[in-house]
Amino acid sequence: MSQPPQPPGPTDPAEPDRTPSPWEQPAAGPEPPGHHQPSGYDQQPPSYGQHPGHDPYGPPPHEQPQGQWGQQAPYAPQPPYGQYGPPSGPGRPGGGTNVLAILSLVFAFLFAPAGIVLGHLAKRQIRTTGEDGEQLATWGTILGYVFTGLGLLVCCGWIALVAVAGTDVGRN
Repeated sequence: MSQPPQPPGPTDPAEPDRTPSPWEQPAAGPEPPGHHQPSGYDQQPPSYGQHPGHDPYGPPPHEQPQGQWGQQAPYAPQPPYGQYGPPSGPGRPGGGTNVLAILSLVFAFLFAPAGIVLGHLAKRQIRTTGEDGEQLATWGTILGYVFTGLGLLVCCGWIALVAVAGTDVGRN
């Protein structure tokens, strides 16, 4: 019987088939003097479908998780978003606004002297605890002073008006 024709290549099965790739430079004689190839040109690029070493953007190909029927596994679910607002730090017990600061602004409109007192107390508390509300306390104090001053002017004007009107009425 005759044997089937064998493809061209090495006759020794222990020796691998060595076909030159298109990127490989043909073997030539010695390099001319002063000619130097930069490193990286003497390496062969990988063939199609082969991955050299480790992919810098993901796990190596043999460690990629596989889903059903050889497909890529689905992505992990995204964690839920946090609550709105600034995160509470170590200096903030509840991360909230100082209650006295809020009350100072409210009382500046209702009873202004109480707004002044609460504003000063709130500023002292905010310095020690680190809570929010510095501007509220400042505005509560300022408005308390303004409304107290306006109230005093109105009272003095009314008293002066009564005094002037009372003297005119008694003379007639």
